[in-house]
Amino acid sequence: MIKRRRRVKQTQALEERLAKDTSQLREQAQMLPPGPVRERVMRRIRQNEAAAHLCEMLRSPAPRF
Repeated sequence: MIKRRRRVKQTQALEERLAKDTSQLREQAQMLPPGPVRERVMRRIRQNEAAAHLCEMLRSPAPRF
């Protein structure tokens, strides 16, 4: 049997979704005590920020080599 990919039509831009997720994660991180769970949340925040930065770079009119 062939697995079918679930397709979802996004209604918000990637940057908006990343910003919303990042702000929610920051609130969550403030409530967590120092430890491995908080470090995973902080890592995801950094990943979201890096993804947003890459999107911004790709949309810039600067020459690409």
